[in-house]
Amino acid sequence: MTWLSPTIDRVRTRLSDLAEQAGVSTATVSRVLNGKPGVASSTRQAVLAALDVLGYERPSTLRGRSAGLVGLVVPELTNPVFPAFAQAVESVLAQRGYTPLLCTQAPGGTTEDEYVSTLVDHSVAGIIFISGLHADTRAKHGRYELLRSQGVPIVLVNGHAPGIDAPFVSPDDAEAVDVSVQHLVTLGHTRIGLAVGPERYVPARRKVEAFTAALVRHGVAPDLAAAQRHVISTLYTLEGGQVAAGELFDSGHTAVVCGSDIMALGAVRAARARGLSVPGDVSVVGYDDAPLIAFTEPPLTTVRQPVEAMAHAAVSALLTEISGDRAPRTELLFSPELVVRGSTGPVRR
Repeated sequence: MTWLSPTIDRVRTRLSDLAEQAGVSTATVSRVLNGKPGVASSTRQAVLAALDVLGYERPSTLRGRSAGLVGLVVPELTNPVFPAFAQAVESVLAQRGYTPLLCTQAPGGTTEDEYVSTLVDHSVAGIIFISGLHADTRAKHGRYELLRSQGVPIVLVNGHAPGIDAPFVSPDDAEAVDVSVQHLVTLGHTRIGLAVGPERYVPARRKVEAFTAALVRHGVAPDLAAAQRHVISTLYTLEGGQVAAGELFDSGHTAVVCGSDIMALGAVRAARARGLSVPGDVSVVGYDDAPLIAFTEPPLTTVRQPVEAMAHAAVSALLTEISGDRAPRTELLFSPELVVRGSTGPVRR
Protein backbone atom coordinates (compact mmCIF):
# COMPACT_ATOMS: atom_id res chain seq x y z
CA MET A 1 0.00 0.00 0.00
CA THR A 2 1.29 3.48 -0.95
CA TRP A 3 0.63 6.40 1.36
CA LEU A 4 0.61 10.04 0.22
CA SER A 5 3.07 12.19 2.06
CA PRO A 6 1.60 15.17 3.97
CA THR A 7 3.33 17.56 1.53
CA ILE A 8 1.81 15.92 -1.56
CA ASP A 9 -1.57 15.76 0.15
CA ARG A 10 -1.47 19.50 0.93
CA VAL A 11 -0.49 20.29 -2.67
CA ARG A 12 -3.40 18.24 -4.03
CA THR A 13 -5.77 19.88 -1.56
CA ARG A 14 -4.59 23.30 -2.65
CA LEU A 15 -5.03 22.43 -6.32
CA SER A 16 -8.53 21.10 -5.74
CA ASP A 17 -9.48 24.20 -3.73
CA LEU A 18 -8.22 26.48 -6.49
CA ALA A 19 -9.94 24.41 -9.16
CA GLU A 20 -13.26 24.58 -7.32
CA GLN A 21 -12.95 28.33 -6.75
CA ALA A 22 -12.01 29.02 -10.39
CA GLY A 23 -14.47 26.53 -11.88
CA VAL A 24 -11.80 24.60 -13.78
CA SER A 25 -10.00 21.28 -13.52
CA THR A 26 -6.96 20.64 -11.32
CA ALA A 27 -4.98 19.97 -14.50
CA THR A 28 -5.82 23.46 -15.76
CA VAL A 29 -4.77 24.98 -12.42
CA SER A 30 -1.48 23.12 -12.67
CA ARG A 31 -0.86 24.42 -16.20
CA VAL A 32 -1.49 28.00 -15.08
CA LEU A 33 0.72 27.72 -11.98
CA ASN A 34 3.54 26.27 -14.06
CA GLY A 35 3.22 28.89 -16.80
CA LYS A 36 2.33 26.36 -19.48
CA PRO A 37 0.73 27.55 -22.76
CA GLY A 38 -2.65 26.47 -24.10
CA VAL A 39 -4.82 28.15 -21.46
CA ALA A 40 -7.32 30.86 -22.40
CA SER A 41 -6.65 34.32 -20.97
CA SER A 42 -9.99 34.39 -19.15
CA THR A 43 -9.31 30.99 -17.61
CA ARG A 44 -5.83 32.03 -16.53
CA GLN A 45 -7.30 35.16 -14.90
CA ALA A 46 -9.89 33.06 -13.08
CA VAL A 47 -7.15 30.90 -11.57
CA LEU A 48 -5.14 33.97 -10.51
CA ALA A 49 -8.26 35.43 -8.93
CA ALA A 50 -8.81 32.16 -7.07
CA LEU A 51 -5.26 32.38 -5.71
CA ASP A 52 -6.00 35.86 -4.39
CA VAL A 53 -9.41 34.98 -2.93
CA LEU A 54 -8.09 31.91 -1.09
CA GLY A 55 -5.10 33.82 0.25
CA TYR A 56 -2.32 32.03 -1.64
CA GLU A 57 0.71 33.97 -2.77
CA ARG A 58 1.13 34.10 -6.53
CA PRO A 59 4.26 32.35 -7.82
CA SER A 60 6.89 34.90 -8.86
CA THR A 61 6.75 33.57 -12.44
CA LEU A 62 3.07 34.63 -12.68
CA ARG A 63 3.36 38.17 -11.40
CA GLY A 64 4.41 39.60 -14.69
CA ARG A 65 5.40 43.16 -15.46
CA SER A 66 2.89 45.96 -14.94
CA ALA A 67 1.70 47.73 -18.08
CA GLY A 68 1.78 50.97 -16.13
CA LEU A 69 0.40 52.89 -13.17
CA VAL A 70 -3.14 54.30 -13.16
CA GLY A 71 -4.31 56.78 -10.55
CA LEU A 72 -7.75 56.32 -8.99
CA VAL A 73 -9.00 59.36 -7.07
CA VAL A 74 -12.08 58.98 -4.83
CA PRO A 75 -13.59 61.56 -2.45
CA GLU A 76 -13.76 59.36 0.66
CA LEU A 77 -14.28 55.82 1.90
CA THR A 78 -16.94 56.48 4.54
CA ASN A 79 -19.73 55.93 2.05
CA PRO A 80 -19.54 52.20 1.19
CA VAL A 81 -20.28 52.85 -2.48
CA PHE A 82 -16.85 54.44 -2.99
CA PRO A 83 -14.87 51.40 -1.78
CA ALA A 84 -17.12 49.34 -4.04
CA PHE A 85 -16.23 51.57 -6.99
CA ALA A 86 -12.53 51.46 -6.10
CA GLN A 87 -12.52 47.67 -5.87
CA ALA A 88 -14.38 47.27 -9.16
CA VAL A 89 -12.07 49.65 -11.03
CA GLU A 90 -8.93 48.16 -9.51
CA SER A 91 -10.07 44.66 -10.46
CA VAL A 92 -10.61 45.61 -14.10
CA LEU A 93 -7.29 47.47 -14.24
CA ALA A 94 -5.46 44.47 -12.82
CA GLN A 95 -7.05 42.22 -15.44
CA ARG A 96 -5.67 44.55 -18.10
CA GLY A 97 -2.19 44.45 -16.57
CA TYR A 98 -2.18 47.89 -14.92
CA THR A 99 -1.31 48.71 -11.34
CA PRO A 100 -3.85 51.00 -9.63
CA LEU A 101 -2.83 53.70 -7.19
CA LEU A 102 -5.74 54.55 -4.89
CA CYS A 103 -5.92 58.14 -3.67
CA THR A 104 -8.52 58.79 -0.97
CA GLN A 105 -9.43 62.26 0.22
CA ALA A 106 -10.50 63.20 3.75
CA PRO A 107 -11.40 66.50 5.39
CA GLY A 108 -8.19 68.31 6.24
CA GLY A 109 -6.11 65.73 4.39
CA THR A 110 -4.52 65.52 0.96
CA THR A 111 -6.51 67.38 -1.70
CA GLU A 112 -7.39 66.19 -5.18
CA ASP A 113 -4.87 68.61 -6.72
CA GLU A 114 -2.11 67.41 -4.40
CA TYR A 115 -2.81 63.79 -5.30
CA VAL A 116 -2.78 64.64 -9.00
CA SER A 117 0.59 66.36 -8.66
CA THR A 118 2.03 63.25 -7.01
CA LEU A 119 0.53 60.95 -9.62
CA VAL A 120 1.97 63.03 -12.47
CA ASP A 121 5.38 62.96 -10.75
CA HIS A 122 5.12 59.16 -10.80
CA SER A 123 4.41 59.21 -14.55
CA VAL A 124 1.04 57.49 -14.35
CA ALA A 125 -0.43 56.25 -17.61
CA GLY A 126 -3.77 57.86 -16.77
CA ILE A 127 -6.15 58.90 -13.98
CA ILE A 128 -9.77 58.00 -13.18
CA PHE A 129 -11.66 60.49 -11.02
CA ILE A 130 -14.76 59.30 -9.17
CA SER A 131 -17.09 62.07 -7.89
CA GLY A 132 -14.22 64.54 -8.06
CA LEU A 133 -14.15 68.32 -8.39
CA HIS A 134 -15.50 67.90 -11.92
CA ALA A 135 -18.88 67.25 -10.27
CA ASP A 136 -18.72 70.55 -8.35
CA THR A 137 -20.30 73.35 -10.39
CA ARG A 138 -18.41 75.95 -8.32
CA ALA A 139 -14.97 74.39 -8.82
CA LYS A 140 -12.57 75.55 -11.51
CA HIS A 141 -12.20 72.90 -14.18
CA GLY A 142 -8.99 74.22 -15.69
CA ARG A 143 -7.10 71.64 -13.62
CA TYR A 144 -8.39 68.91 -15.95
CA GLU A 145 -7.49 70.80 -19.10
CA LEU A 146 -3.99 71.24 -17.68
CA LEU A 147 -3.73 67.47 -17.31
CA ARG A 148 -4.88 67.02 -20.87
CA SER A 149 -2.27 69.50 -22.09
CA GLN A 150 0.37 67.47 -20.25
CA GLY A 151 -0.70 64.39 -22.17
CA VAL A 152 -2.28 62.59 -19.20
CA PRO A 153 -5.41 60.65 -20.21
CA ILE A 154 -8.31 61.06 -17.78
CA VAL A 155 -11.83 59.68 -17.30
CA LEU A 156 -14.41 61.39 -15.09
CA VAL A 157 -17.03 59.33 -13.26
CA ASN A 158 -20.27 60.60 -11.73
CA GLY A 159 -20.70 64.25 -12.67
CA HIS A 160 -20.69 65.82 -16.12
CA ALA A 161 -18.96 69.11 -16.96
CA PRO A 162 -19.44 70.02 -20.64
CA GLY A 163 -16.32 72.19 -20.85
CA ILE A 164 -13.87 69.39 -20.05
CA ASP A 165 -12.39 67.43 -22.95
CA ALA A 166 -12.61 63.93 -21.47
CA PRO A 167 -14.82 60.82 -21.40
CA PHE A 168 -17.60 60.85 -18.78
CA VAL A 169 -19.30 57.87 -17.14
CA SER A 170 -22.35 58.45 -14.92
CA PRO A 171 -25.42 56.77 -13.49
CA ASP A 172 -28.72 58.18 -14.75
CA ASP A 173 -29.67 60.23 -11.68
CA ALA A 174 -32.92 61.40 -13.27
CA GLU A 175 -34.09 57.85 -13.92
CA ALA A 176 -33.12 56.86 -10.38
CA VAL A 177 -35.42 59.51 -8.93
CA ASP A 178 -38.18 58.74 -11.43
CA VAL A 179 -38.37 55.07 -10.44
CA SER A 180 -38.27 55.98 -6.75
CA VAL A 181 -41.17 58.43 -7.01
CA GLN A 182 -43.14 56.06 -9.24
CA HIS A 183 -42.72 53.30 -6.66
CA LEU A 184 -43.96 55.51 -3.82
CA VAL A 185 -46.88 56.90 -5.81
CA THR A 186 -47.92 53.34 -6.62
CA LEU A 187 -47.99 52.66 -2.88
CA GLY A 188 -50.38 55.58 -2.43
CA HIS A 189 -48.00 58.23 -1.13
CA THR A 190 -48.77 61.84 -2.08
CA ARG A 191 -46.60 63.59 0.53
CA ILE A 192 -43.16 62.69 -0.80
CA GLY A 193 -39.97 64.54 0.08
CA LEU A 194 -36.40 64.50 -1.21
CA ALA A 195 -33.36 64.59 1.09
CA VAL A 196 -30.32 65.24 -1.06
CA GLY A 197 -26.79 66.62 -0.91
CA PRO A 198 -25.71 70.17 -1.80
CA GLU A 199 -27.13 71.26 -5.15
CA ARG A 200 -23.74 72.63 -6.23
CA TYR A 201 -22.91 69.03 -7.18
CA VAL A 202 -24.15 67.77 -10.55
CA PRO A 203 -25.68 64.46 -9.28
CA ALA A 204 -27.67 66.31 -6.59
CA ARG A 205 -28.82 68.97 -9.04
CA ARG A 206 -29.99 66.33 -11.49
CA LYS A 207 -31.88 64.52 -8.77
CA VAL A 208 -33.64 67.71 -7.68
CA GLU A 209 -34.66 68.58 -11.23
CA ALA A 210 -35.98 65.08 -11.87
CA PHE A 211 -37.77 64.94 -8.51
CA THR A 212 -39.66 68.22 -8.91
CA ALA A 213 -40.64 67.28 -12.46
CA ALA A 214 -41.85 63.86 -11.25
CA LEU A 215 -44.03 65.40 -8.52
CA VAL A 216 -45.71 67.64 -11.11
CA ARG A 217 -46.08 64.80 -13.60
CA HIS A 218 -47.78 62.57 -11.02
CA GLY A 219 -50.06 65.36 -9.84
CA VAL A 220 -48.46 65.47 -6.41
CA ALA A 221 -47.48 69.14 -6.84
CA PRO A 222 -49.20 71.77 -9.02
CA ASP A 223 -45.99 73.25 -10.42
CA LEU A 224 -42.20 73.17 -10.10
CA ALA A 225 -42.12 76.00 -7.56
CA ALA A 226 -44.49 74.11 -5.28
CA ALA A 227 -42.56 70.87 -5.81
CA GLN A 228 -39.33 72.58 -4.76
CA ARG A 229 -40.78 73.02 -1.25
CA HIS A 230 -40.59 69.24 -0.83
CA VAL A 231 -36.78 69.27 -1.29
CA ILE A 232 -34.22 69.68 1.50
CA SER A 233 -30.53 69.93 0.63
CA THR A 234 -28.08 68.86 3.30
CA LEU A 235 -24.85 66.91 3.66
CA TYR A 236 -24.27 63.45 2.18
CA THR A 237 -23.98 61.97 5.68
CA LEU A 238 -26.07 59.96 8.10
CA GLU A 239 -26.55 63.08 10.22
CA GLY A 240 -27.50 65.12 7.15
CA GLY A 241 -30.11 62.54 6.18
CA GLN A 242 -31.46 62.46 9.70
CA VAL A 243 -31.91 66.23 9.89
CA ALA A 244 -33.46 66.55 6.43
CA ALA A 245 -35.83 63.60 6.87
CA GLY A 246 -36.80 64.86 10.31
CA GLU A 247 -37.92 68.17 8.81
CA LEU A 248 -39.89 66.35 6.14
CA PHE A 249 -41.59 64.02 8.61
CA ASP A 250 -42.43 66.96 10.89
CA SER A 251 -44.13 68.71 7.97
CA GLY A 252 -46.34 65.70 7.24
CA HIS A 253 -44.44 63.79 4.58
CA THR A 254 -45.08 60.05 4.58
CA ALA A 255 -42.19 59.08 2.29
CA VAL A 256 -38.64 60.31 1.70
CA VAL A 257 -36.36 59.69 -1.25
CA CYS A 258 -32.70 60.03 -0.21
CA GLY A 259 -29.59 60.92 -2.17
CA SER A 260 -27.59 58.02 -0.73
CA ASP A 261 -28.01 54.91 1.38
CA ILE A 262 -26.13 56.57 4.24
CA MET A 263 -28.63 59.43 4.21
CA ALA A 264 -31.47 56.90 4.10
CA LEU A 265 -30.17 55.25 7.28
CA GLY A 266 -30.28 58.70 8.86
CA ALA A 267 -33.88 59.03 7.69
CA VAL A 268 -34.77 55.73 9.39
CA ARG A 269 -33.15 57.03 12.57
CA ALA A 270 -35.19 60.25 12.32
CA ALA A 271 -38.39 58.24 11.98
CA ARG A 272 -37.63 56.12 15.02
CA ALA A 273 -36.73 59.18 17.06
CA ARG A 274 -40.29 60.39 16.42
CA GLY A 275 -41.89 57.08 17.29
CA LEU A 276 -42.66 56.33 13.64
CA SER A 277 -42.25 52.84 12.22
CA VAL A 278 -40.62 52.11 8.88
CA PRO A 279 -42.48 51.17 6.72
CA GLY A 280 -45.65 51.13 8.83
CA ASP A 281 -45.89 54.90 9.24
CA VAL A 282 -43.35 56.27 6.75
CA SER A 283 -41.38 54.91 3.81
CA VAL A 284 -37.71 55.51 2.96
CA VAL A 285 -35.87 54.97 -0.33
CA GLY A 286 -32.07 55.06 -0.55
CA TYR A 287 -29.62 55.33 -3.42
CA ASP A 288 -26.48 53.30 -4.23
CA ASP A 289 -27.31 49.80 -2.90
CA ALA A 290 -23.97 49.78 -1.15
CA PRO A 291 -22.59 46.47 0.19
CA LEU A 292 -24.40 45.18 3.30
CA ILE A 293 -27.29 47.63 2.88
CA ALA A 294 -29.65 44.69 2.33
CA PHE A 295 -28.96 43.60 5.93
CA THR A 296 -30.10 46.77 7.68
CA GLU A 297 -33.25 46.80 9.79
CA PRO A 298 -35.51 47.12 7.96
CA PRO A 299 -33.74 46.02 4.76
CA LEU A 300 -33.47 49.21 2.72
CA THR A 301 -35.41 49.78 -0.48
CA THR A 302 -32.91 51.54 -2.69
CA VAL A 303 -31.78 52.30 -6.22
CA ARG A 304 -28.74 50.30 -7.25
CA GLN A 305 -25.89 52.07 -9.00
CA PRO A 306 -24.47 49.81 -11.75
CA VAL A 307 -20.99 49.94 -10.22
CA GLU A 308 -19.46 47.01 -12.12
CA ALA A 309 -20.71 48.18 -15.53
CA MET A 310 -19.55 51.73 -14.88
CA ALA A 311 -16.13 50.52 -13.73
CA HIS A 312 -15.66 48.50 -16.92
CA ALA A 313 -16.75 51.46 -19.05
CA ALA A 314 -14.40 53.85 -17.25
CA VAL A 315 -11.38 51.58 -17.60
CA SER A 316 -12.21 50.81 -21.22
CA ALA A 317 -12.40 54.53 -22.05
CA LEU A 318 -9.14 55.22 -20.23
CA LEU A 319 -7.27 52.44 -22.02
CA THR A 320 -8.61 53.73 -25.33
CA GLU A 321 -7.13 57.13 -24.49
CA ILE A 322 -3.85 55.58 -23.31
CA SER A 323 -3.53 53.70 -26.61
CA GLY A 324 -3.65 57.01 -28.46
CA ASP A 325 -7.21 56.71 -29.75
CA ARG A 326 -10.02 59.07 -28.79
CA ALA A 327 -12.82 57.73 -26.61
CA PRO A 328 -16.33 59.19 -27.16
CA ARG A 329 -16.96 62.50 -25.41
CA THR A 330 -20.71 61.89 -25.10
CA GLU A 331 -21.54 61.15 -21.47
CA LEU A 332 -22.20 57.45 -20.95
CA LEU A 333 -25.31 57.14 -18.79
CA PHE A 334 -26.05 53.84 -17.05
CA SER A 335 -29.57 52.92 -15.98
CA PRO A 336 -30.00 52.21 -12.27
CA GLU A 337 -32.24 49.51 -10.82
CA LEU A 338 -34.90 49.87 -8.14
CA VAL A 339 -34.41 47.20 -5.46
CA VAL A 340 -37.56 46.89 -3.35
CA ARG A 341 -36.98 45.61 0.17
CA GLY A 342 -38.54 46.35 3.53
CA SER A 343 -38.32 50.12 4.07
CA THR A 344 -41.26 51.04 1.82
CA GLY A 345 -44.91 50.15 2.16
CA PRO A 346 -48.45 51.39 1.47
CA VAL A 347 -49.34 54.78 2.87
CA ARG A 348 -51.24 54.58 6.16
CA ARG A 349 -54.71 56.03 5.72
